Amino acid sequence: MEIAFFGEHRNRLGESPVWDDARHCLWWVDSLAGLIHAASADGMLRATLPQDRPVGSIGLADGGLVAALADGFYRIDGDTGGASAIALLPEDRTLRLNDGKADRAGRFLSGQMQVHGTGTELSDALLWQLDAGSVRDLAGGLKLTNAICFSPDGDTLYFADSLDGVIRAHPYDSATGAIGPRRDLVDCRPYGSGPDGATVDADGNLWVALVLAQRIACIAPDGTLLRSIDLPIPYPACPAFGGPGLATLYVTTIADSGQRLKSDHPDAGRIVAITGLDARGLREGRYRDNHIRE
Repeated sequence: MEIAFFGEHRNRLGESPVWDDARHCLWWVDSLAGLIHAASADGMLRATLPQDRPVGSIGLADGGLVAALADGFYRIDGDTGGASAIALLPEDRTLRLNDGKADRAGRFLSGQMQVHGTGTELSDALLWQLDAGSVRDLAGGLKLTNAICFSPDGDTLYFADSLDGVIRAHPYDSATGAIGPRRDLVDCRPYGSGPDGATVDADGNLWVALVLAQRIACIAPDGTLLRSIDLPIPYPACPAFGGPGLATLYVTTIADSGQRLKSDHPDAGRIVAITGLDARGLREGRYRDNHIRE
């Protein structure tokens, strides 16, 4: 195994890496800066697409990207960065969209997080699903939604409320987008942190950022901890497989979350690339406005 830095990129709040197999590049966001970046497998920057509000997460879409911005879902032109609204959420300044992922049937899911310091009572965050241009909420009672990912066959949805520390598993109907009853997969708190972002490899194992423990954990579908990888910089936020053969695990990190996570480490906010893991990822799903009619 080898751990190296991916390019010279530094982010305030690095999140949502996703490998684009069509453009052969890694996309990610600097969330609070409102920036969407892309770089080739050698780490060379290829694009920076500024947005006028925080970017919670992104996913691939035909012709560009789908993005969960603070107030709703947008289509992002992959060349110009132009944003056009797909579906806006009910206005609530105590919440914004955060982590997100495309399912394997053409939908995009993103969960909200509570925004502190608003001076008003906080609303419960929800897990939202964007389905052919329409939205519905799948789960509620959340504070900080993270770790959204899907099993290789798409029949299981994983996600977490980072503040309660537990990664949940739900049956997921790829045909309808409906979810089944909650099953608690693993409590990450004994490993030193609640879960942040997560991804799934081709064998169905979850790779989870333990943001407070400075580690990546690999967890089997039955909840067993398979391995734990210490990282050279603090606050890993989100992992994603990409690069040649989908054999590199890219991990974005946090320099300043705008709340309690802040580091003066000289490499804080950089992206880590881990190779030699003997694991491979899966091609990411793509959001499609018309997937139901296909």
